[in-house]
Amino acid sequence: MGRMVLVARLAVRDLRRRRVETALLLLAVLAATTTLTLGLVLREAAAGPYQSTREATAGPDVVASAQLATLEKLATASGVAAYSGPYPVVPSELRAAGRTSDVQVVGRDTASAAVDRPAVVEGGWAGDGGAVLEAAFARALGVGVGDQVTLGGRAFVVSGLAVTAATAPYPGGSCYVTAGCASGEVPEGTNLPAGLLRDPGLVWLTQADTRALSDDVSYVLNLRLSDPAQARSFADAHPSVITHTWQTVQEEATELARDSQILLLIGAWLLGLLAVAGLAVLVGGRIADQTRRVGLLKAVGGTPGLVAAVMLAEYVLVALAAAVGGLALGTLAAPLLTGPGAGLLGQASTPVPTVATAAWVVAAALGVAVVATGIPSLRAARSSTVGALADAPRPPRRVGWLIAISARLPASLLLAVRVAARRPRRVVLGAVSVAVTVSGLFVLLVLDAFLASRSGTPAYGQAQVEVLREVLLVWTVVLLCLAAVNTLVITWATVLDNRRSSALARALGATPRDVSTAVAAAQVLPALVGAALGVFPGGFALFGVINLITGGDGARVTMPSAPELFALVAAAVLAVALLTGAPALLGSRRPVAESLRG
Repeated sequence: MGRMVLVARLAVRDLRRRRVETALLLLAVLAATTTLTLGLVLREAAAGPYQSTREATAGPDVVASAQLATLEKLATASGVAAYSGPYPVVPSELRAAGRTSDVQVVGRDTASAAVDRPAVVEGGWAGDGGAVLEAAFARALGVGVGDQVTLGGRAFVVSGLAVTAATAPYPGGSCYVTAGCASGEVPEGTNLPAGLLRDPGLVWLTQADTRALSDDVSYVLNLRLSDPAQARSFADAHPSVITHTWQTVQEEATELARDSQILLLIGAWLLGLLAVAGLAVLVGGRIADQTRRVGLLKAVGGTPGLVAAVMLAEYVLVALAAAVGGLALGTLAAPLLTGPGAGLLGQASTPVPTVATAAWVVAAALGVAVVATGIPSLRAARSSTVGALADAPRPPRRVGWLIAISARLPASLLLAVRVAARRPRRVVLGAVSVAVTVSGLFVLLVLDAFLASRSGTPAYGQAQVEVLREVLLVWTVVLLCLAAVNTLVITWATVLDNRRSSALARALGATPRDVSTAVAAAQVLPALVGAALGVFPGGFALFGVINLITGGDGARVTMPSAPELFALVAAAVLAVALLTGAPALLGSRRPVAESLRG
């Protein structure tokens, strides 16, 4: 039998023998790879509606703004295949439904054109005294067909709602490329320079009605290029003209997906850390149970390298299966977390993962598996053959000062301290698991409060807030589930590891309640430390990383109050106490004689 076949067969047989543990291993890595896949492909899925809108409306490759004479020359420039316009554009102020908003008014007598044909989704096109509003802008204002609006002091009737690919939907970047349009989010209360528009909406009128609104008229020209991929190069070749490429519009249209993507990637990192902690505990327990198997493999001629390869192969196979599953689940779920909104046509598409995306997900899964299992596997492979075959209980390490302190404690706490001291690395992993979870919940509280304060503002409409909250809910639920699994795994591993010492304690007079309380307390005490560290510095540091990546202003965010943070820490400790209670109680029910017989 070849070496690779031998390793594979031994690994598969061991996975089949321990199906529950294998399922937990798969679940832990699958949660991380699914979230990572979502973060990597979400923006690609969000680009689908914009591409559909671009095809349906003959979207321009470049929108240019300049003087009429310059635009006439640009229409015949090299690389231009078709154009429409120039169309007059004026800044104005719209009043409707008790609200006021800056707008850019475009003069078009008809929607039909060779390039940029706005698609009317409700009503009809504008005639004399009629106005067509960009659909997402109308939805934000709560305005529909037949309602009356005021532009520049003149009354107009909303004759229709339309979408276009020449500019991103409101509020992402719903303005043409005139110098009077403010770029990006402008904080409320900021005094803008005269003539500069704040988060303008888009309105179409007839050319006569447009020119009658203001003497401050500029012009835009919609261009289709022979090679759309060269749009940015074309714009760079004409620096005297204000230009806006279709790639830029797509980036603006998928800005919400970018924010969701960042949240998902942060969630993937948190889940990856939890997966490492959970896998390390599972691996430690599995290797402890496999001590005799390691001795047998070495006794029949297996080298330490072969033994390590067999043990690592189990987790590599699980990691590869989790990577494939995560790619499939993340790709299928991506369209559910993004949608076209009112300003775009079509539905979010199911993206096809690129080679780079697949490579990142597989590498992350293998990295989690190797980091969590590498050192324990190598340590087991290097163990003594005779000692492994004997599979004798590991004697506890005696720490004088710890014995002196614990000796004066009640029986349950005395046992808890000694249970924790027996496996210090497991205690650290438990504390890290809780710290990671609390850090994620801390950020959730901060972001939820931020979204609540921004809901309904131009930068974050109600629809945008709902999408971001859905994304937060996804990785928060997965984070809590994985943290709960980790807590149960750590507790059960502790129960199994201490079954002989617990039986001996009961034989010497400890009650089952003392033993179960000790096991639970051994998890609760590190959880308290981990929860405190999860708030500070963990939560503040994680929020700082998110703020740095997004380029946000942390000073404008309200941090949780002291009572909220205290409640968060208390809730985390209480959850750990409840989760550890059942496994600890089950472990204390095992007959003493059965445990001591081993």
